[in-house]
Amino acid sequence: MPELPEVETVRRHLQQSLPDRRIAEVTLRRADLRYPIPVAAVHALAGATFTAVRRRAKYLLCDLVAPDAPDRVLLVHLGMSGRLFIDPHAPDDWRKHEHWRLRLQPDLWLRYVDPRRFGALDVLERRHEAEHPLLATLGPEPLEAAFTAQHLLAACDGRQVALKLVLMDQKHVVGIGNIYASEALFRAHLHPLRPAQTLKLREAKALIAASQAVLQEAIAAGGSTLRDFVGGDEAPGYFQQRLDVYGRDGAPCNRCGTAISHCVLGNRATYFCAVCQKR
Repeated sequence: MPELPEVETVRRHLQQSLPDRRIAEVTLRRADLRYPIPVAAVHALAGATFTAVRRRAKYLLCDLVAPDAPDRVLLVHLGMSGRLFIDPHAPDDWRKHEHWRLRLQPDLWLRYVDPRRFGALDVLERRHEAEHPLLATLGPEPLEAAFTAQHLLAACDGRQVALKLVLMDQKHVVGIGNIYASEALFRAHLHPLRPAQTLKLREAKALIAASQAVLQEAIAAGGSTLRDFVGGDEAPGYFQQRLDVYGRDGAPCNRCGTAISHCVLGNRATYFCAVCQKR
């Protein structure tokens, strides 16, 4: 599933192209993805103009204004295999698994392809954004000031659950998915299976610093393309070439040479160095 760096990569590309573009035509080929699509509300966006593209956690939030209508937001989630990209050329036909597109003025197309259909498309009023059920319970952004060592320690306090699961819990901090949680824990010398309640203040500070460094480096590299992900210009990411542990089961650790270990945690593959990341 695309994580924060991948979604941020798409956002930055869309932000270069969408503002001041007016929606000339909306075309939907289905009425649902992971959730039902509000078909009438999406079609009612015709005539509205994009003003900005934001990101909250792994959600893209496209701001729209229109005369005699409240400010609205087009909410998009990429799911596991979604691709949202700009096409500067008139598409002659629909791609396989292409589910919706917007024609923008002057000629430009915003297109969405999703083989697994785990993505989401919704429309909401900007003034009620914080109340949306997909956004209301989200924790702080990991690259913003609210993600502090004290916040992380509070999330871990009294919990025997594995530390990696806390780092991936969107109620405590958003956007740090499976890849980047594994990488951040490796950089911070912390074992992913360690009980969360044993985390110390200096370790929490190190884990936050490692998480932020990994995310920033991944954003700079355009994210990680392990299977389906491409950016808003359909270019792949390259951070996977710099992964220390994720997907490297049996390969030598880049620090000590020990074979990277693998286990399943929370139904997700987890990678670590048993020597560098002691429990």
